[in-house]
Amino acid sequence: MEPPTAKPPAAKLENLRNFGIVAHIDAGKTTTTERILFYTGKEHAIGEVHEGSAKMDYLEEEQERGITITAAATTIRWGGSTLNLIDTPGHVDFTAEVERSLRVLDGAVVVFDGVHGVEAQSETVWRQADHYGVPRLCFINKMDRGGADYDHSVETIQSRLGGRTVPLTVPVGAATEFRGIVDLITREFLTFEGEQGETVVRAPIPDAVADEMELRRGELIEGLADFSDEIAEVYLEGGEPTEAQIHKALREAVLTARLFPVLAGTALKNAGVQPLLDAVVAYLPSPLDVGAVEGHVPGKPDKVIARKPDAKEPLCALAFKIITDRHGDLVFARIYSGTLKQGKGMFNPRLGKHERAMRILRMHAEERQQLETAEAGDIVALVGLKQTATGDTLCDKADPIALESIAFPEPVISMAIEPKSTADRTKMDECLGKMAREDPTFRVRTDDETGQTIIAGMGELHLEVLKNRLLRDFKVQANVGNPRVAHRYTVRGEGRASHTFERLIAGVEQTATVELTVRPGAEGSGVVFRAEAPPETVPPSFVPSVEEGARFAADGGLDLGFPVIDVEVVLVGGRAHETDSTDVAFQAAAGEAFREACEAGGVMILEPLMHVAVSTPMDFVGPVSSDLIRRGAHLEGDELQGDLRLIRGTVALREMFGYSTTVRSLTQGRAGYSMEPAGWREVPAAEAKRLLFLD
Repeated sequence: MEPPTAKPPAAKLENLRNFGIVAHIDAGKTTTTERILFYTGKEHAIGEVHEGSAKMDYLEEEQERGITITAAATTIRWGGSTLNLIDTPGHVDFTAEVERSLRVLDGAVVVFDGVHGVEAQSETVWRQADHYGVPRLCFINKMDRGGADYDHSVETIQSRLGGRTVPLTVPVGAATEFRGIVDLITREFLTFEGEQGETVVRAPIPDAVADEMELRRGELIEGLADFSDEIAEVYLEGGEPTEAQIHKALREAVLTARLFPVLAGTALKNAGVQPLLDAVVAYLPSPLDVGAVEGHVPGKPDKVIARKPDAKEPLCALAFKIITDRHGDLVFARIYSGTLKQGKGMFNPRLGKHERAMRILRMHAEERQQLETAEAGDIVALVGLKQTATGDTLCDKADPIALESIAFPEPVISMAIEPKSTADRTKMDECLGKMAREDPTFRVRTDDETGQTIIAGMGELHLEVLKNRLLRDFKVQANVGNPRVAHRYTVRGEGRASHTFERLIAGVEQTATVELTVRPGAEGSGVVFRAEAPPETVPPSFVPSVEEGARFAADGGLDLGFPVIDVEVVLVGGRAHETDSTDVAFQAAAGEAFREACEAGGVMILEPLMHVAVSTPMDFVGPVSSDLIRRGAHLEGDELQGDLRLIRGTVALREMFGYSTTVRSLTQGRAGYSMEPAGWREVPAAEAKRLLFLD
């Protein structure tokens, strides 16, 4: 560990860029990131994903599989600016890593495969960026591959993502004929020479493509005229805007996420990455461009307050990622305002407690540099926080603020896991707790009837990675069952119930009565609690205990142990004893009232529905479609994707176990597929009977 260092003077807010790289799996995202590290001087050699040497894929599991599993952060310098970069996973099972990264980033580079253009997970990450209003640049990668088509890829961004694009660089040639790229703004032909493409050579545009590039440049100017009055005036008068005017118009349109510049290249062949870095600095926002972050006064959600990106403002930070480390948990935080000093206490409004950052670290994948201070705009890792969770706000107690947290999808797949001996139980429970704290889409529960420990995640690969980590990294001796669908309960209609808890505990009489109403909630709402009971029936001091009891019962599930989702719970009445009522009594009474109210409203079992997208050669469209229909899939159409056909549909997750083996067999290993959650639906009657019988 290096000694603590002060913040480098170049990291001023106007020269700071916090951005991430996102993409569909295998689009070349990490390969692009590795070139960025090399060209910015962060690394002295280029790491390769296919060789297991990528710096940002530092986990053993990532190196073995050749995919990114966890988002990795680093800080680099380019063109006088400091860039905090996060490389995110592309596989849908790890979409939570993308979600929490985009929550705290100011901009993003979306990488597309030059052969396929927009793919299934491209749509997912684009929607996530839309949700947070993140400005984006588009990088059409792999222009050296057979079948690469730049114009097709750009068209798919517009038609399938609804993104208004303007190409800034255009490839000359494709596949084996790829020669370089044209910078439409400067009217130059760029080639990348040297052993690793580190030297950018600028030359006049070749005569063979000069006329085409002038037409494309005209399209760029015409596109900008829709967003800039200055450019529109010059354009309508038949004039030629200056490069400075073009840059200004581009930046203004990008900052509002109305326009998405497109650049071309091939990261594996070391071409086009430096212009991409130039564009990051030129067009993506600094914290000053993003402006103040809004939150609310803790306990008063209607009272909105803001914090400016200023080191002199009160402290405001968001914890967005946690990694369990042998030296103590690393809590990754984006600092929106104020200054954080090593050893300084912070207030966590969700917990109502103080936490203390004993060390502040700047991360480079798994390497770390210790800092004395961190300021507004920084993304750092903190050591010493004991109870802070993903999505928590960290602030000054004297001037508190609570930022919007981060919402994550419900797990859709589960498996049973049992320690091989009683001695392994404690270690297994401890390790599972650490993993659950790290990963908000990983859940652990105990089946009340069987006593089994059930773990749940976002897909087969997600659970496989978690299982390997538990058995191999934590060295827990355990038996693991087969993956199963993670079902849920919800209610059909409104139900009402009252329950009285009376029990002698440790010689003390404890009593409480709780009356609850439950009714169907909005899809994706989880469990929404409201208190409408008159204070003379349930004193306000006991209302939090009622909510806690109801939520605990919902998480624990009903008779089959499936958690309850998408319900509205209303406290409508109850009774408190003058001396014998306690928080424990109200929690217990609320839990039983919740279960009884659900039964009164009528419960139904839900199963996860998945969006599936299969990219297959044309020769295998028939067999792939027939197999999906046999699995009960509702096909939603297909479309050309380069030299492949993309088949889309929705299907119950229970029908898709082992699909990777089947689709490889049907297509001689030439097809690929992806799935993402599409919501929940009631299980068919036959499946419900099977579940009731099995469980």
